[in-house]
Amino acid sequence: MEPIQGQAVADAMKRVCVALNEQTDNLTSLDQAMGDGDMGITLSKIAVALLAYIDATKASADISKFLVGAGMAANRAAPSTIGTLLATALMRMGKVAKDKDALTLADAAELLAAADAGIQQAGKAKPGDKTIIDALHPASEAFAAAVAGGASLQEAGRSALEAAIAGRDSVTALRSKVGRASWVGERTEGKIDPGCAAFVVMLSAIVEPASA
Repeated sequence: MEPIQGQAVADAMKRVCVALNEQTDNLTSLDQAMGDGDMGITLSKIAVALLAYIDATKASADISKFLVGAGMAANRAAPSTIGTLLATALMRMGKVAKDKDALTLADAAELLAAADAGIQQAGKAKPGDKTIIDALHPASEAFAAAVAGGASLQEAGRSALEAAIAGRDSVTALRSKVGRASWVGERTEGKIDPGCAAFVVMLSAIVEPASA
């Protein structure tokens, strides 16, 4: 396949921002059910900041610089838990993309793995804790496995999205173990984790246009 150019990375990020803005009310509702309630609003603030950042930045010049800068913009817009996690993910991805003006499928798999590792470390969470990791981690593994098996970008993306959705659903019945939701205890059982839901929204925005 042709390499993934910087402009494609910027376009994907823009689709993610639009999707997050569209899902603000839904994500807020999911977060309220878990005892908090600001995730949708916070992600919308980040989306607005990133859209402004994208418009002001030459994406194709340096993918690493673009991603690191996006992480910094996200952190400035919302220095909250989810803001810090997304900023960490973007900056870790930026480090992996150092000196690259285009990405191979293997590079893309490394970027997703870096985001996964970064969020696990920053959030002090692991698979099964009922956090965004439970959608991100299986998506990263599925994408890497598909790429290793010779899949196209579209095929690997679909595999990642399917894994993210399955991961989200697999922990819905569980009790949250990390963050403010953990304070609520058994009330989180049977509720969709808003972090998982947000990641599925973000990944869907990236994958589905390419899969059409």
